[in-house]
This record gives sequence, structure tokens and C-alpha cells, in this order.
Amino acid sequence: MADYSLPQDSYFLGFDSSTQSLKATVLDSNLNIVTTELIQYDTALPHYNTKDGVYRDPSVDGRIVSPTLMWIEALDLVLDKLSKSNLNFEKIAAVSGSGQQHGSVYWKNGSSSILSSLDPKKPLVHQFNDAFSVKESPVWMDSSTTAQCKELENAVGGALELSKLTGSRAYERFTGPQIKKIFETHPEVYNNTERISLVSSFMASLLIGGYASIDETDGAGMNLMDIKKRAWSEIVLEATAPGLAEKLGKLAPAHAVAGLIAPYFAERYKFNKNCLVIQWSGDNPNSLAGLTLSTPGDLGLSLGTSDTVFGITDDPHPGLEGHVFPNPVDIKGYMVMLCYKNGSLTREDIRNRHARGCWEDFSGNLTHTPVLNDGKMGFYYKEHEILPPLPVGYHWYVLENLTGDTLEGVTVREEQQEFGRSAECRAVIEGQFLSMRGHAERFGMPSPPKRIIATGGGSVNRHILGIAANIFGCEVYTVERPDSASLGAALRAAHGWLCSKKGSFVPFSLVYGDKIQKTSLKCRLAAIPETHLVPKYGLMMKKRLEIENLLVQKLGRF
Repeated sequence: MADYSLPQDSYFLGFDSSTQSLKATVLDSNLNIVTTELIQYDTALPHYNTKDGVYRDPSVDGRIVSPTLMWIEALDLVLDKLSKSNLNFEKIAAVSGSGQQHGSVYWKNGSSSILSSLDPKKPLVHQFNDAFSVKESPVWMDSSTTAQCKELENAVGGALELSKLTGSRAYERFTGPQIKKIFETHPEVYNNTERISLVSSFMASLLIGGYASIDETDGAGMNLMDIKKRAWSEIVLEATAPGLAEKLGKLAPAHAVAGLIAPYFAERYKFNKNCLVIQWSGDNPNSLAGLTLSTPGDLGLSLGTSDTVFGITDDPHPGLEGHVFPNPVDIKGYMVMLCYKNGSLTREDIRNRHARGCWEDFSGNLTHTPVLNDGKMGFYYKEHEILPPLPVGYHWYVLENLTGDTLEGVTVREEQQEFGRSAECRAVIEGQFLSMRGHAERFGMPSPPKRIIATGGGSVNRHILGIAANIFGCEVYTVERPDSASLGAALRAAHGWLCSKKGSFVPFSLVYGDKIQKTSLKCRLAAIPETHLVPKYGLMMKKRLEIENLLVQKLGRF
């Protein structure tokens, strides 16, 4: 019988370079957490003056970026914290990571020599001051590339054709439109760029001391990759910018070895010089791995800075909504996903204004309001929304006569002001989940799902998860830790190590096998639906989609 065990007494390190923080999770060979560390950008690195980890450009509508050097300094800090925690770096057999999807880094001509000659006596951040042609990296929250999106769609015959080819229609946050904008507005900057990385491949590049490939899963979030061939699409590259293939480099499977840990880290932190760096991937794909989502019919629900709903399939059907990516832990399967920009920051905005900035008060407001909120329905867009494509703004409606089992006699009244503190708290949560359910059904995701596995900061609130269970009509589970992306990255590090040892891809499930309940990967039941409420929420969902469509017709950004 083949041996798929991990080396005893070894560790596997996973990072998550997210919008607001850099997290690190270390697993042992039994897949239990050894230690974790966190660097919150705004508080730990205040000299960058970010808010929520980003800059919002007041002079350019929708431009949202992050300082590239901040991500490097965060890596310095988190490794220093791990070192001070007495972590034995020599035990780490493999490292991998998660990066916020779509964000991009632009390496200046000649920067490869900086990467390959790092001085272990100096912090990383001091060695990259002159490495980037673009100092502020566009991130997933950016919505300033509407014109470039339309041009890319037109180049291939329309939005649906681009979706069939690349897995998504053109989205403003996707890297292809961002690159096209830089080329069109600052051609001298583009020409002074020798390599373009995603956040994921950028961080991997730091660790190997050379340019790491973009992995096929995160590469699908660029509008540039043919998802069937898992190769760059020549027609889209040509429509984006000249000489782009050379600047992007080759793609690699997510389980592949990016390289050995760079001498810098072996000398400065005492990593084993044979430590493998496994390809980094996007945050949502890593969450899929961290939740061990492997059953069609299950859905992952990530409640973070952005909210996402995702599942797996062997037969994807890309459309005008949602995204299709190669599955990061299955070389033949796919991941399907819906993404909402207005996630935790919008919930926090309502909490701050109507619950004294306190989650306990927010939860109290949820329990003191009736389910269905007496028909009160809110649309809350603190940022330009992705799905639906609506601009910043809050909208309030009341569904009157929502008392029966049908929509007969139900009328809609628009309100001009907020509902009041308790109703506002319930309206933002119900509204977000109703939209998710409606779009998930429209995208062909299972309805109801077999179960939902929730992650992200919002997943620690059982009142929020109870509403999710009633709206989606299924049980909701959570994992031991809400930061499933760094956990998934550590698990993928173990999987990549195993694939390397065997010389070929091995099924992901062989990493954890039948011992999952004895590991940090185990799930627990968090919420059960009240079955009589599910069809009532179904009616509310239908009216929400109708109102949403009217808002898009009136205000939509596309």
C-alpha cells in the first residue's frame, strides 16, 4: 500500500496576504495548529496611512490601491513574531500561501537581480525601495477600469464570449483590465516593467528569491487565461497590452513547487535550506482548500472584507454572473464563485451607526427584530458593488402584505430614510444573504445546498449564521478557525510536499484521509434552519431580485 504520510515532526507554514492583514498558520504533521501570528496593516504599520489596508483615491473615482512595500514589511514583521515565539523554522518542510485575488505588482526592469541577491543582515523592506515601476498596487476593491472592461469584451465578441473563454466576463477588479489601464495611461511605466505578478505570486517570489509563476487557479482571476487549456489566451493578451506574455511568465499548477526557500530566509530565520515553497494561490481558492470542500452540493461561505459564495463542479457553465476557476486541489475540476465587495466593512458601518460599534449589541438587535423584518429590505453599498453592478448608496424598501405563501397582494414601498437601529441591523444581514441565495440559484449552484461551511470573521457570530441557515435552507457548519485561507495555505503546503515526494499529483484527500475530525480541519454544526421560514424567505428573495434589477436599470454601472 502506498505511503501518503507526512514526515513526522515536520511543520507546514501557510500565509494569507489579505486586504487588511498578513496571517501565518503553522500545522504539524498531524495537521493540528502549532501556532498562528497576525500583522494588521493599519495598526502594525501605521506609517503607510492606510485605512482597511488600502488607499481610496479621492481624485479618481473607484481607484483603490495598496502600497506594495507594506506587504513586504508585513512579511518581515510576521516572520520576526514567529521567530520570537520560538518556532523551530528548521522543522518547516514546505511553505505556501494565499493572496488577495486580482491585486497586481509591477517589477521594474532589473529587479530580478534585487530578488536574487538579498542581504540576510537587512530587513526585506529596505532592499526593495527601487524595485517597482508602480509603487501602489491596484487591488480587488478597485473599480476604475470600466472602459478597459468594455474594450476587452468587445475584442472577443462580447461579455459572454469572454466569460466562456476565461471563466468570467470582464470585471473592473480583474488584473487584465488593470494592466490595460496602466499601459494606456502610463505606457512608459508599462515599458519599464519586466514582470507582472499577482499578490500570490509576488509573495512567493520573495520567498524563493526569483520570479515565481502565477498559478492556474489565481491566473483565472485576470480575464487573461483560457480556463479549458489552462494557458494564456493569445487573443486577450493582444487586446490588453503588447509583449504581455513575456511579462506574465509561465503558468503553473497550484500544487507545483515554485522553488526552494531563498538563502536569505535560511540564514536570517534558520529555515531548512531544502524547505519547499509551493505555488501560492488566491484567498478564495485557499479557503476552499482550508474548508476541505470536496463534495458537489456543499457551498463555502466566506464572510470577510469581501463576501464570497463558492462550490465545486466538474461541468462549469460560465455566464454573465459569477466566476469559474480551476480547482486549486483537483487538476480536473473547477471552482465556481460569486463575489460581493460589500462584506464586513459594510456590516461594520451599520454596526457602528446602529449598535454602538459593538457586535454584542448588533446581535441583540438581530434577536429583537422579527424574522423577515416586517418586510423591511435594505440595499447597502458602502463601496461600488460587483454583484449587482451598483454604485455607492443605501436604499430602503418595505414589502407590504408579505404574510401569505405567495406574492399575491404584496406591494413595494420605497422609503427615504433608515428603518431604525434594530431593523437596520437585520436588514443588512438578511439583504446580503437574500442576494447571495438569489444569484447562487441563478448561477446554477445547488438550491438548497447540502450544507454550508462558513469562514471569515463574520462566521464567529451565531446569530448571523442562523439567518444564513434560514435563508439558504440548510445546515451551516464552521471550522475551528475563521481564517481558513492561511489554514488552507498550510494544508496546500503539505499537499504540495506530498505531490513532490511522489513525483506527480496525488488526490488532496490523501493528505488528511479519515483523520479529519482529529485535526484542526474539523467542522462543527453552527446553525439549523427553521424549515417553515425557508419558503417565506424564498418569496422575499424573488422581490429583492426584482427591485435589484430595477436599481440596475436606473443606476447600474454597466
